[in-house]
Order: sequence, then C-alpha cells, then structure tokens
Amino acid sequence: MTASSLTATWLWIPPAPFGVETDMATADRLAYALKWELPVLVWLAGCLRLVASIRYRSDEDRPGAAYGPPSARLAVPTAVLQNSLEQTVLAVGAHLILAVVLRGEELILIPALVTLYLLGRVMFAIGYAKGAAARAFGMALTGASTLAAMVIAIVLLILGR
Repeated sequence: MTASSLTATWLWIPPAPFGVETDMATADRLAYALKWELPVLVWLAGCLRLVASIRYRSDEDRPGAAYGPPSARLAVPTAVLQNSLEQTVLAVGAHLILAVVLRGEELILIPALVTLYLLGRVMFAIGYAKGAAARAFGMALTGASTLAAMVIAIVLLILGR
C-alpha cells in the first residue's frame, strides 16, 4: 500500500498546490519538510495531552510512572504515546534526510509520507485496545512509510545526490 500510494502521488498529484517549487535550495527543501512535520508533532502532542489529562484526573496515576504501573485506563494511551514517540523520531528524521536528496517535484513525496504516517498512527491507536492483530495494520503502515523514506533516501544517496 505504501509503495503504490507513493508511486501514485509522484505520478498523478500536481505538486504546485502543495507548495513544491521546481528549483528549491537545500534550506528551502528542509523548510518545506519541516512545515509538513507539524501534523506529525500535533499528533504526538495530542497523545501526550491525553496521557497528561488522564494522569491529572486519576489519584492512582497522578504520582507518575516511576511509582507504579499505569491504571487500566491509562495503560493503552501510555503505550500509544510511547510507540508514537519512537515512530515520530524515526519518521521526522527520515523525512528530513529525504528532503535533502529529493529534487523539484519529487518533494510531493513528503506530504504523502506524512499522510501515510498519520493514517497509520490513527489506525494503530484505534486498534491498540483490541489487541495486536487490530493494531497491526496501523503499525505496518507507519513503519512502511518511514522505511520507504529511508530506502528512497539511501538509493538517491548511492546515486550521487
């Protein structure tokens, strides 16, 4: 799904409405990618806010993670936050490296990767409480989009970009 989505984006989505210009310097490409990372960080902030809100309202959880395991109400949001933090670090890093080696209209891949990441995170969060099988699609989509960014960057670096 990730490969077909990225290919379709590159072939059929016009980059101009997404702010892509044909001749962007490295600093401009990085700035472009950073702007697209805002929804990724908003997702992470939302996960953090949910955990903080539950902890604030729970006498059992208020002392903090160092003083005991999370309550049943806090366990899933905490797990989603932890996993989202890990995935965000990898995704943002991969997107920024990719932005350095992409050229012109190829930058349309950045918003596509961010969209796949967010879809994966939402599906992961929705499925988490239902077990590993229910969250697997979201985890796979998140991981595959980040892996795709890394592989594309590696290939382009090998090709001399």
